[in-house]
Amino acid sequence: MQSSPLFSALGLMMLPVIFIATGCASVVVVATNGRPQAVIVVAEDAAPAEKHAGQELALFLKQTTGADFEVKSSAADDRSRLLVGPAAARLTDPRFTTDGLGAEGLIIRTTGKDLILAGGRPRGTLYAVYTFLEDHVGCRWWAPGASSIPKKPTLVFDNLDVKYIPPLEYREPFWFSGFDGDWAARNKSNGATPRLEDKHGGKHVIQGFVHTFNGLIPPAKYFNEHPEWFSEIQSKRVQEHSQLCLTNEQMRAELVKNLKDQLRKNPSATMASVSQNDWANNCQCPRCTAVDKEEGSPAGSMIRFVNAVAEEIEKEFPNVAISTLAYQYTRKPPLKVRPRPNVVVWLCSIECSFSKPLIDERNADFRRDIEGWSQICKRLYVWDYTTNFAHYVMPHPNLNVLGPNVKFFANHNVVGLFEQGAYHTNGAEMMELRTWVLAKMLWNPSLNADELIDEFLNGYYGPAAPHVRAYLDTIHQAVAAGGDHLGCFSPLDAKFLSLDTLSAGWKHLQTAEKAAGSDDTLLLRIRTAQLPVLYTFIIQWDRLRKEAADAKHSWPVADTQQAVYEQFMKTAEAIKMTHVAEGRGIDWLKSQVK
Repeated sequence: MQSSPLFSALGLMMLPVIFIATGCASVVVVATNGRPQAVIVVAEDAAPAEKHAGQELALFLKQTTGADFEVKSSAADDRSRLLVGPAAARLTDPRFTTDGLGAEGLIIRTTGKDLILAGGRPRGTLYAVYTFLEDHVGCRWWAPGASSIPKKPTLVFDNLDVKYIPPLEYREPFWFSGFDGDWAARNKSNGATPRLEDKHGGKHVIQGFVHTFNGLIPPAKYFNEHPEWFSEIQSKRVQEHSQLCLTNEQMRAELVKNLKDQLRKNPSATMASVSQNDWANNCQCPRCTAVDKEEGSPAGSMIRFVNAVAEEIEKEFPNVAISTLAYQYTRKPPLKVRPRPNVVVWLCSIECSFSKPLIDERNADFRRDIEGWSQICKRLYVWDYTTNFAHYVMPHPNLNVLGPNVKFFANHNVVGLFEQGAYHTNGAEMMELRTWVLAKMLWNPSLNADELIDEFLNGYYGPAAPHVRAYLDTIHQAVAAGGDHLGCFSPLDAKFLSLDTLSAGWKHLQTAEKAAGSDDTLLLRIRTAQLPVLYTFIIQWDRLRKEAADAKHSWPVADTQQAVYEQFMKTAEAIKMTHVAEGRGIDWLKSQVK
């Protein structure tokens, strides 16, 4: 059996959901010396994603072996058959079934000289093909337009028997580079945002997405006639930056009516958001206050309200879940009420420190909350934060916690993960690395994130990888030593952003640039990795200049702020960077140059 280093090193960690049997010989000869020895079989009536799976298999096997592979609806000659999809699988095993695999579970199995690549609908077969290509052929799709496809003119497999059902039903690394549909499908991301089509097996479709109270009950439409539908704050109903009065049954009936109208116009929706606006001001009227006191948290009135909405929606839309947030004032779980089975609760980690894993004492409050929610909620999702929204380009040393946190979530009954990153733009700090590592961890939380990081660095940066790794180690060691909180809105004057740290990091990145040689593609990747250090020097110019003068420290970058800005912008323009923060376009940076 030929397999990639990733599969060999990490495959055993996927037990018990993955198993590999090595019984009697089943040998599948795919290609020898660049000539095809197998035919790809996809049933004529296969689903769109299954047909696309056959095409993708042919594409990447050609890139690997140099051979052209036929894709047929049947084959009766002596060649090995690569049987894509359940119907094709039954050509060799009439009893083959996808029962128990759900929508995305997969089977990779050699049977005699044939290979079965099949799974549940709609995405299981496509994921079986990508898992085979990744774990056994050695293909990697690092970022849109960046991949590593091995060259193996001869390709032979024996005794494969793999079954895998992903533990997370919702997987979204919400970064700009993760929105490409082909990249998302190949890395098995199925969230609401990527440009996934029918050929990819579709995706989760969320009506309203998030922060939907104002969209469902617009204050401009309803407040004048029904102020009692909105939050009471200090004995006064408020229209601006308000929430809803969750104990008002008349308002709830109107919201249900409006939501049903929206769902009728969006028949592909699998979920509908009924969630608080993105600010505080929950209702403090006597009825809402009494419920929240009884429940020990404002989540009490929220879940009671959402349960009632979900019960009504279920009557017409039995396959649509109702999602809500456990966010800021609703983060603490209620004492008595339990979310209905068709309610999804998105628990948000926005207050956490991301320089330390969730098991660290500084994240104890959030840890207690997730432990509480995991005991009462059957469909618990987490809305996690993996960037610095105040400065997308600033060094953000959180890589050491990505893997441990995903494992923590999976171990606490979380079944969906939304990893929010820099979603506006190219050029955010280590965007491609984070997006790929998160996609791998969300598909299989048992993997080793540190090994994944090294694999990405080697595949994406080639000979420059050790120096990029040294830069990352430098800033991660600095944040550990300085004890910074490292929130998702971190300031630029954080302790770890000292002149010593930035200078050491810049030295490693300069060495990385030299290692890239004359490879223009690699040079652009390295110069993109340099942007966070340049950005920090531009924004913190006066502080760092003074620090250098006081310590008689050599100056690592250009002598003028304008020159550093021009160096930054040359790369930013090459990669079509548009934003430096969630609320600031790239033009803002020019205003910081004196």
